Amino acid sequence: MTGEILSLVMFAVACGVLLLGFPVAFSLAGTGLAFALIGNSMGTFDLPLLGSLPSRYFGVMTNELYVAIPLFVFMGVMLERARIAEKLLTTMGLLFGTMRAGLGISVVIVGMLLAASTGIVGATVVTMGLLSLPAMQKAGYSPRLSTGIICASGTLGQIIPPSIVLVLLGDILQGAYAEAQRSLGNWAPEPVSVIDLFAGAFIPGLLLVGLYICWILIQAFLDPTSAPSLVKDKRPDGLWGEVLRALMPPGLLIIAVLGSILTGIATPTESAAFGGVGAIILAAFYKRLSWDVLRHVTRQTVQISAMVFVILLGASVFSLVFRGLGGDRLVEELLNNLPGGVFSAMLVVMLLMFVMGFFLDFIEIVFVVVPIVGPILLKMDINPVWLGVMIAINLQTSFLTPPFGFALFYLRGVAPPSIRTMDIYRGIVPFVLIQVVGLGLVAAFPALATWLPSILFR
Repeated sequence: MTGEILSLVMFAVACGVLLLGFPVAFSLAGTGLAFALIGNSMGTFDLPLLGSLPSRYFGVMTNELYVAIPLFVFMGVMLERARIAEKLLTTMGLLFGTMRAGLGISVVIVGMLLAASTGIVGATVVTMGLLSLPAMQKAGYSPRLSTGIICASGTLGQIIPPSIVLVLLGDILQGAYAEAQRSLGNWAPEPVSVIDLFAGAFIPGLLLVGLYICWILIQAFLDPTSAPSLVKDKRPDGLWGEVLRALMPPGLLIIAVLGSILTGIATPTESAAFGGVGAIILAAFYKRLSWDVLRHVTRQTVQISAMVFVILLGASVFSLVFRGLGGDRLVEELLNNLPGGVFSAMLVVMLLMFVMGFFLDFIEIVFVVVPIVGPILLKMDINPVWLGVMIAINLQTSFLTPPFGFALFYLRGVAPPSIRTMDIYRGIVPFVLIQVVGLGLVAAFPALATWLPSILFR
């Protein structure tokens, strides 16, 4: 029992160290090694267990799926650098400009397209903040509504594929599901892949987009001054041609990348490579490609990808020591003994991840928490695709919730001084409630997440 208590103390210490601002990867690895030594001195941890780390690291380096991460990051950063979002926002704003709340709807749609092309929450929120916030202010939008729209649409990269969150989550859930099935005596379980998770997240992602747009229309109806029309007279001539020129190239790229994954024509890694090449072609098409742009995009890709993989290696140390101390057994006993069974276990895990999302990035949560609780929940006959979608929406909601939501800090960093922090907090509250409604709908109707994978891959 001493080792199990020590594992909980280790978890709390790791969270505290991260809150102090120390680098994530080194905090996880350092905390794990320190408690491995403490546990060994107390006779509750066997140091030879650390000898399995090289094989774990080799497994990461030879995992073809992880090659998709830098490729998707490259695709997103290149599209961002090519100012495709700026072009989309301008033309979509004119298309919906004659209707009340038209610019707000345009921001949500552009945010959805940008999410499908980047999959990086911080980059999407910052980009949308820099591009759309001045335009919405100029159009006379309420600061609360405009900041709420930007934060909410910027976090769609969490749930709309090809999201980096889903790539990482899918791989972790695949291992957790296999472990859970082996413990139940099934040595040949049906495989769960990232492609299944992409398909499962597609409908819930569109559902959230639809709920956002419905709320914006309701708000514009209740308070017309909060979301005035952008264009007072008729649309300019030739607008449809301009819209097609702005929408078709990135739209075709997104359809090609996502479609090839969902139809099984290509693996996520192959589609990501195609997306990276396609992003370069689009940048050249918009005359935004140069050696300086390519150098910047490559540097950003290396920095983001290195951060992801170093955290993954540090989290491997942490999770290995946590299991070696018996923490996984303690968590399993706790969840199994909760009154209410599966519902209570799922609720506790979702609440834990929601609170952790205030302080930790999604990468730490996916690499640290999911390997611990995933096998335990999946033993309770929970669908792994549904579980993955629930986790993704839950983390997205956490990143929006005041006062600690990451998306709020990203927007605060690029918003002008005239936008008060309290405006951002108040503006996001309706969208947080929408997220809760969306999460509740997926919880009540699991087919929203499981139907499409069952149709595509049966």
